[in-house]
Amino acid sequence: RFAVSVGYWKDPYIQYFVRQAKERKAPEINRGKGGYYARVHGVSYLIKAFLKKTECNCQIVNLGAGMDTLFWRLKDENLLPKKYFEVDFPMIVARKIHHIKSKPPLSKPIMESHSGDSLLIDSHSLDSSRYSIVGADLRFSSDLEDKLKKHNLDVHLPTLLVAECVLVYMTPQQSAELLKWAASTFPVGMFINYEQVNMMDRFGQIMIENLQRRQCNLAGVEVCRSLDSQRDRLLLNGWETARAIDMMKVYSSLPQADVKRIEGLEFLDEKELFEQLMQHYCICWASKDSSNL
Repeated sequence: RFAVSVGYWKDPYIQYFVRQAKERKAPEINRGKGGYYARVHGVSYLIKAFLKKTECNCQIVNLGAGMDTLFWRLKDENLLPKKYFEVDFPMIVARKIHHIKSKPPLSKPIMESHSGDSLLIDSHSLDSSRYSIVGADLRFSSDLEDKLKKHNLDVHLPTLLVAECVLVYMTPQQSAELLKWAASTFPVGMFINYEQVNMMDRFGQIMIENLQRRQCNLAGVEVCRSLDSQRDRLLLNGWETARAIDMMKVYSSLPQADVKRIEGLEFLDEKELFEQLMQHYCICWASKDSSNL
């Protein structure tokens, strides 16, 4: 929200989910905003490429979606897929649904895109014809599949699954199960994963220690060894093609005029620190494509 308020990118909906922080964030955190900026644009670039390729005749499943606002932003751009699903823990889902129910700028777009009469909304799930929120634990894919199918998941539609900093919180076995389930469920599918990489070097170890001090345990960090280990995980679990690039590369591939604009928003003195941080995150994407999209 702070990055949006400073002007890194536009998101008119985040204000309804997240209160504005009172204190101004340290410059190091702001430097991370260049990172957020690259993440938001990088992931969005891939999502929009998928939507255009399928002419929106597809579905999106956002795994561990939290307070993400992508559904509303896609609707504003006329880029809604046939159906958009979000999955997160029931407790998070309940909070999100509470925001949606109590704030017309969030509930109205759902109503506008809904057709038919069966709009379901209770404290732990929301299901409309174009948007669905499901409370489930991603570590149990059979439970996940049942719940998605209840909300009209169509396994025959091209499906894009998105996970941003989600798999790293599961054990490698659990994330492998989830990736395997996704690859075997959808004949035409794409998986986008954003998370840490190069975590075995000194900088990576310091990142892990800092997180552990805040009781934040990265159960799946061993898969974040390298771009190769990230790519191999996708290939070993049923995906046909997989690519991975670090966020420094993403950052330097973004439209340079806009990168110049955001670099002017806040003074960035520690160029090396920024580059190191960006080399420790990556975007990976994999596909399975029986109809040659």
